[in-house]
Amino acid sequence: MEGELHSAAPGGTYRMPAEWSPHQATWISWPHNTDTWPGHLPGVERTMAEAVGALASSELVRINVRDADHGYHVQKLLAGRVPPERVIIHQFPTNDAWCRDHGAIFVTRNGPDGVALLALDFEYNAWGGKYPPYDLDNTIPGRMAEALGIPVQQIPMVLEGGSIEVNGKGSLLTTEQCLLNENRNPALDKATIEARLKLNFGVEQVIWLGDGIVGDDTDGHIDDLTRFVAEDQVVTVVEQNPADPNYVALQENLERLASVHLPDGRPLRVTELPMPTLLWRGMERLPASYANFYVGNRVVLLPTFNCPADEEAAAILARCFPGRRIVSLDCREVVVGLGTFHCLTQQVPVAPE
Repeated sequence: MEGELHSAAPGGTYRMPAEWSPHQATWISWPHNTDTWPGHLPGVERTMAEAVGALASSELVRINVRDADHGYHVQKLLAGRVPPERVIIHQFPTNDAWCRDHGAIFVTRNGPDGVALLALDFEYNAWGGKYPPYDLDNTIPGRMAEALGIPVQQIPMVLEGGSIEVNGKGSLLTTEQCLLNENRNPALDKATIEARLKLNFGVEQVIWLGDGIVGDDTDGHIDDLTRFVAEDQVVTVVEQNPADPNYVALQENLERLASVHLPDGRPLRVTELPMPTLLWRGMERLPASYANFYVGNRVVLLPTFNCPADEEAAAILARCFPGRRIVSLDCREVVVGLGTFHCLTQQVPVAPE
């Protein structure tokens, strides 16, 4: 099968660890595209500097920049906030900042020999060709792997990191709206896509949800909807207002999740997250979602939107991650680019020994 991962020894199957598993680093492509954040880029950079400061307290942060001058600019923004030894600047130019989607996806294995950490390089077409050019973004997975000194496996299938979510124990979440969209892999049917997800991420179960939230230009990425917070538990966003366009789709996703059992027979525990107050840019509804949090080694970066539900979302995640500090950062400017912290980050797991 195309895209197959070959193990060097029996039982050496690769598997994508859960996001809360130990990281050796978090990888970011620094925001720079003024078309993505018209009039908001300085505010976005300030928020990202705060985010890096929080992450760097417990892990290395690797940052892609356009060139040397851009690297100096980023270092100035981080000066006094982040110890220099906690950041590595890479002159890997990108078209945009969405490292979750254009970056490598890392998988590991516990085999007795061979490679323990592998970078997967899926095809990337800027969410169905919406935002050309994306030629620079497409080089990033290989450059990330080279910087880490690990091999890279090219997978002949369009897939973004924000479209999948794993628990590290054999289950994967995704949406039909995204992965079955004709602008991704029109020649592949659902069964073939599911088989490739199982093969490349080392999972036994694919949990399919339906549609994403209004304003999400990624065609329904799972990281704006439903996230694993434990191997048998998810949080999922729910809209309380029946008149809101998100209400029906999120209720349908909630119903699907309520019927899920894990491969070992356990029912999936489902915790509801609120939706924030509506945010707009002109006539465009923005995809603000508390589900777009990012789990670091000792912190959880939570996007907030200056509304009453911010505190409720923070309290829910604090109960889900009792050993981590919830870092709530105002993302009203960041979400103008149609994504927040999870979209802007990619974890590099610690390789098994």
